[in-house]
Amino acid sequence: MPTGDPQHIDLRFLEGPRSRWKELKSVVSILREFIRGFRKLHFVGPCVTFFGSARFQEDHPYYEAARELARRIGRVGFSIMTGGGPGIMEAANRGARDVGARSIGCNIVLPHEQKPNPYLDVSLTFERFFVRKVLLVKYSICFVVMPGGAGTLDELFETITLIQTGKVKDFPILLYGKDYWGPMLQQIDRMVAEGTLGRRELEFVFVADSVEEATGLLQDRLVVMWQRARARKDTPKWWFLEDRVNGQRRA
Repeated sequence: MPTGDPQHIDLRFLEGPRSRWKELKSVVSILREFIRGFRKLHFVGPCVTFFGSARFQEDHPYYEAARELARRIGRVGFSIMTGGGPGIMEAANRGARDVGARSIGCNIVLPHEQKPNPYLDVSLTFERFFVRKVLLVKYSICFVVMPGGAGTLDELFETITLIQTGKVKDFPILLYGKDYWGPMLQQIDRMVAEGTLGRRELEFVFVADSVEEATGLLQDRLVVMWQRARARKDTPKWWFLEDRVNGQRRA
């Protein structure tokens, strides 16, 4: 289990081969992270995940937009999932809390510690980005991508790649902020023109410049996806020791 202490980050894991014993210990540690995440998140969905910068403060327009959009999505019945930290992540979790929707954070241990925000109902902390990203995709049916930095772009393009290559399907991605994302969208147009990316492969990407526009783009799609997700939703099994979910006994 991650200690939450930046001093315990395994900085040598990606530095090439190590002893077989150390590699085995890393594999076991990774497996434990996955199992813990699977068990904790198995019954939280369906989720809409928000990405965006951790650096936007409460008085920033993007913070308030994320909070309001999370409120609207939460009222429909979705859980709101984020990376669990400050900024846009906090805004989305706060919006979920405002309307009584379940608020979930998948945090990460960093050299400069990223503390969980105070609006989480379910909180996990991971040592490894790739474990965290798998879980953010696995338990989501839609991404809302607010303005952000390198981490936001990493999460965005990894998901686009998964959809492009057929690893996931029917997975809308909403980009918020036409001016902010404009240069990136121009680069995508260049990629389409050069044939390195197909226009049909981007049919799942939508761009909005206001909460109202975002709501209009998402509402019909989310209703259909919510119905599908609820139809296949699992229930706790006594034989898997799942009579308790997130610390509360299910009726």
